Parts: sequence; structure tokens; C-alpha cells
Amino acid sequence: MTNQSAGSGTDHATERKLRRKVIALSIAAALGGFLFGFDSSVINGAVKAIEEDFDLGSLPLLSGFTVASALLGCAIGAYFAGRLADRIGRIPVMLIGAGLFLVSSIGSGFAFAVWDLIAWRVIGGLGIGIASVIAPAYIAEIAPKAVRGALGSLQQLAITLGIFAALLSDTLLQGAAGGPNEPLWFDQDAWRWMFIVCAIPAIVYGVLAWRLPESPRYLAGKGRKEDARKVLASVVPANEVDGALEEIETSLREDKENARTASLRGKMFGLLPVVWVGILLSMFQQLVGINVIFYYSTSLWSSVGFDTSNSGTSFTISVVTSIINVLVTFVAIFFVDKVGRRPLLLTGSAGMVVSLGVMALAFSQAVVTDGAPQLPGAWGPIALVGANLFVIFFGATWGPIVWVLLGEIFPNRIRGRALGIAAAAQWLTNFAITETFPALSSFSLAFTYGLYTFFALVSFFFVFFAVPETKGRSLESMDSLKVVRKNSKEAVDARKA
Repeated sequence: MTNQSAGSGTDHATERKLRRKVIALSIAAALGGFLFGFDSSVINGAVKAIEEDFDLGSLPLLSGFTVASALLGCAIGAYFAGRLADRIGRIPVMLIGAGLFLVSSIGSGFAFAVWDLIAWRVIGGLGIGIASVIAPAYIAEIAPKAVRGALGSLQQLAITLGIFAALLSDTLLQGAAGGPNEPLWFDQDAWRWMFIVCAIPAIVYGVLAWRLPESPRYLAGKGRKEDARKVLASVVPANEVDGALEEIETSLREDKENARTASLRGKMFGLLPVVWVGILLSMFQQLVGINVIFYYSTSLWSSVGFDTSNSGTSFTISVVTSIINVLVTFVAIFFVDKVGRRPLLLTGSAGMVVSLGVMALAFSQAVVTDGAPQLPGAWGPIALVGANLFVIFFGATWGPIVWVLLGEIFPNRIRGRALGIAAAAQWLTNFAITETFPALSSFSLAFTYGLYTFFALVSFFFVFFAVPETKGRSLESMDSLKVVRKNSKEAVDARKA
């Protein structure tokens, strides 16, 4: 009895050790999301100073393009990342992403003209796009299926932490210099140091990626069976290693035999249905307008009565929103492997419809004062509550779950390329929303948030009818087209019951 208990205790201790190892590996891989969050918020702290230094006050479109230019690089990097990762491995591609972001950070900090800054921003975007594809793919391939959803959600958590860290960094640097356009160390303006400090997370990400083991699926695909076994032994119990390796090898053999089906081409507008599912998931994540809250929050807070000319007030409001965004991501991490991906997405869509609808209704009551919309009476606080509820519903569902699904829904034979296309679609949609908001908001904020409400409503029906449930399924056994069909049948049976 004593020996059995001791053996059981050892087994439990081994399982806990393996679980900690998988979590550590997933956190390291997800740091690519931190780079994106950090970069997207750093530019917001520097944009006013950039406009002054490069005389962009009369060129709002160029100023906006400077902010959004990195997103174009993200789209390009995401598109090619999967193909490159399948060719040279996941870890080398992570290192390339870290290197590009490091070079961009230094180059942006010493930019001498706006076109020079845009070029460095695009280079940084390439690195972020690469990281955004490789992180969910790597985590999905190395994490046990029982906790794959929670670990995949770490990508979004890293993004939200990056946003918060950048806000804090910008404020500290600006405060130390007395303003973003005031000299700090080595007689360089504070806004330049905002970019230069981006080198720190880039170096950390690169060092951690360098120490990560390669994906066992990639190793097995290259004939490095023993290396794949060693990696699997470090993340799954010993009695499951052979089974996991055999499952991977069987999947690889099937992929080789069915090489002709490895194309993304299909009868649905030229692509396979499952590829369209990934693309539309990515697009809806951005079409609801989440980045408007983070990129253009000043106009919103001003409309509801806050004095955004006070940098302390502006920072406090932004920090509260970013903290909410971080905290609610833990909701997804806790529930994604318990209740599944689809229920969370459906709940998020419904919540976003209500919260965005409230914002649209509130802004329909706006009164234009000195050329800017102002919300009278209780409509200001109502809009503020709606905005934060929107962040809560998005951050707990669509923010992290889309990244999880993008790492899971594609068949192994096309995962790298399909994930790259889906991620590229996400970055391009982000760019479109970022660029169009100023024009749309000047026309009507009520119409703008009404449009985002419409996209949230469409996303509900899209998830209900087209998005597969992947909870508890191994990547090697998953054929997404069959899952979609099975999922649709289950939905019909549920409605009949």
C-alpha cells in the first residue's frame, strides 16, 4: 500500500512537473503577442510629438498612415510565416521575428524623416506578423489537448500585457523628460526613447525563443524521430510518448499520401471552406472595432466629459481599460477547456451586440459643441459603461479564442499556410478599421458604432453555423471539414430537441 501511494505521488509529481514545463514553453512562445501589444500602444504615446517633429499637422492622412503602417508589415509577415516555418522550423522563424523587431526599435528611435520612420515601422510589423502566426501554431503543436485552449489563450494575454506595459513605459519616459518632445538621455527626445525601449522585449523574446525546443511535429516531419521523442518526453507522461509520436507519424504519412489535397484551393471562391472559416474569424475579431477603443480612445473620453488635455487623466482612463482587458483574458483561460470555444464565442458576440448597441444609441443623442460631439446628461456615463462592457465581452471571448482556434482548426497538411493567410487577413482588417475610423466618426459616431454592432451580430450567426468545436480533440486526429459537418449536425439536433 505504501509503495503504491509513493508511486502515485511520484506520478502526480511528474505530471505537475510536465505541466509546468508546458506552461513555461507556451508563455515563452506567446511573448510575440507582447511585442504586438507593446508596439501598438507605444506609437500612440509618440504620435503627437512625431507630428510636431516631422511637421505632419496639416497631413492627417500621412499621420494616420504612420500609426497604421506597421499593420501592413504585420500582414506580410503573417502571410509568409507559416510557409517559412514549415521549411526551416518554428524556432528559427521566431528568432527572425525577434531580430526584425529589435532592428525596427532602434531604427524608429533614430528616424530622421517620416518616410524613414514608416520604413522601420513596416520592418517591425514583419516581425510582429511572424510572431503572431508562429506562437499559436507552436503552442497548439506542443501542448496536450486537455490544456491546449488555455495555453493558446496566453497569446491574447500577452498582447494585453504588452499594451499595459507600453502605456506605463510611455508615461514614465514622458514624465521624466517633462513631455514627449523634450530631451531625455543623450539629448534624445522622450518619444524616441519610447521606441528604443521596445528593444528590451525584443531581446527577451529572442533569448527565450533560442532556448525553446523545436516543435515535435516539425522534427518528425524532417525525419528526426529521436529528437521529436525527446521533446514529447519533456511535455507528456512517459507512457504517452510513443502513442503521441505514432499519431504524429501517422498524420505525416497521410499528409504525404494525400499531398495533392494539401492545396488551399477549393470550390468556395477559390479556397477551401475551412480556410474561409479562419479568414472570417480573423476579420470579425477586428470588424467589431476593438482597436478603436485603444487607438482612438481620446475622442471617446472627451465626448463623455473627461478632460483629456490632462495627461494624468488620459493615462488613468487608458490604464483602467487596459487592466480590464488583461483581467478578463483570465476568464477565457479558465473556461476555454471546460465549456469549449463555441459557447464562449457565442456569448461574446451577444454581449458585444448589446454593449456596442448601447454606445451607438448613446452617440445618437450627441450634441455637437465647437465641432466635437458631446453627450448630454446620463448618456455620457452610459456610453462609458458600454465601452468597458464591450472590452470585457471581447477580452473574455473573441480576443483570445480566435488565436486558439487559428492554431487548431486547420488540417495538419495546410496549417502553416492557412494560418498565415488568416492572420494576414486579421492585420489587413485591423489596418482598414484603424484608417477608416477618423472619417466615419467625423460623419457620425452613432453610425460608426452601429456598423460595429452589425458586424458583432453577423459574427454570432457565423459562429453558430460555421465554426467547429475543437475542445478535447488532438491536432493529429482533427479533420476540420468533418468537424464542421459534425458541428452543424449537432446544432440541428440541438434545435430539434
